[in-house]
Amino acid sequence: MLQMLDVKSENRALKAPRRLVILGASGSIGQSAADVLRDAPGLFEVAAVAGGRDGAALGRMARRLGARFAALADPAGYADLKAELAGSGVEAAAGAESVVAAAVAPADMVLGAIVGTAGLAPTFAAVELGRAVALANKECLVCAGAAFMSRAREAGATVLPVDSEHNAIFQALGGADPRRIEKMTLTASGGPFRTWSREAIAAARPEQALAHPNWAMGRKVTIDSAGLMNKGLELIEAHHLFGIEPSRLDVLVHPQSIVHGLVSFMDGSVTAGLAHPDMKTPIAHCLAWPERAPTTVRRLDLAAVGALTFEAPDFGRFPALRLAMDALAAGQGLPTVLNAANEVAVEAYLAGAIPFYDIVKLVSQACDAALADGTAREPGTVAEALAVDHIVRERLGAVLARTNLVGMVTKQ
Repeated sequence: MLQMLDVKSENRALKAPRRLVILGASGSIGQSAADVLRDAPGLFEVAAVAGGRDGAALGRMARRLGARFAALADPAGYADLKAELAGSGVEAAAGAESVVAAAVAPADMVLGAIVGTAGLAPTFAAVELGRAVALANKECLVCAGAAFMSRAREAGATVLPVDSEHNAIFQALGGADPRRIEKMTLTASGGPFRTWSREAIAAARPEQALAHPNWAMGRKVTIDSAGLMNKGLELIEAHHLFGIEPSRLDVLVHPQSIVHGLVSFMDGSVTAGLAHPDMKTPIAHCLAWPERAPTTVRRLDLAAVGALTFEAPDFGRFPALRLAMDALAAGQGLPTVLNAANEVAVEAYLAGAIPFYDIVKLVSQACDAALADGTAREPGTVAEALAVDHIVRERLGAVLARTNLVGMVTKQ
């Protein structure tokens, strides 16, 4: 039988207040989580928060949430964190080890929302303790999915998906036997370039790629969405979360972003998760699971929406999706390589160093090189995944450093 999300029976009742740790508290997911807690007074309390570089923002969030401990990954922001928390009684610390300390603080659930591979170690530390983890960090599954989920099962940890697509599928499954599932479908809005020609996309400036029509997200995720790389990464996540092989995973472009995921069963029935595009909905579902918490999100009125449309993805204009699907099908450590190279290439694009389609070109080259020299081996542990990630980043960084970037513009 395929492995599904591991569920601990003792976590099946919501104890109020449920004690939370929020990793990535000052980011977009953390801010939405704070709104969820505001709308459900008395149901939650916050033991600790962690952030990346912005000490002042993390300090403000710690005060807002009544946290007892605040950890900042970058020591350079520690003075700002301390200044913001002066007189509050909130304990402050800085450095990567302090973020891990926040992750393992006594709590009922950890919201893992630190962006990038920086979120892997602290989220994994929470999993190792057998905690319930509301997972919003893609890298845990894209970089080290097999090792992460294997350890979660061994430790008895509960992993709940915060991404709107995976959360919709989790709800649509209704605990069904995965052997009865014919297909899982993730939907994509199509991003800002859904109707653009390939030529127009090739010339797109970062500010145009960042103009997402439906979602307010961080810069890196928004660029991934513009090229549909994010949907490829989400397929990799779904494979590990739900134990579904790549051949039973699919993508549909759905510009209204109302249907977030669909599950097709062997008897011909299809269930789906629907909601307005607001991350507070899946966050609330995970934080209160298996109960429900009230939110003030906009309610869905299908009559007002009027029409829901769907279309197949265009791999010609969005080759990043095909590349990610191929990496998932190939397996080994190729998704780890893909993710690392993509992060470096997206940063280069945002800096104005490369054109849009060179993101997928550089990622493809990195995957080919890793396959050729054995770097793309299956990581057996999170540490091995991080080692592969480091190698790929250094290699691609060196390529970008020594290449005449203007000359990298190529015909696709």
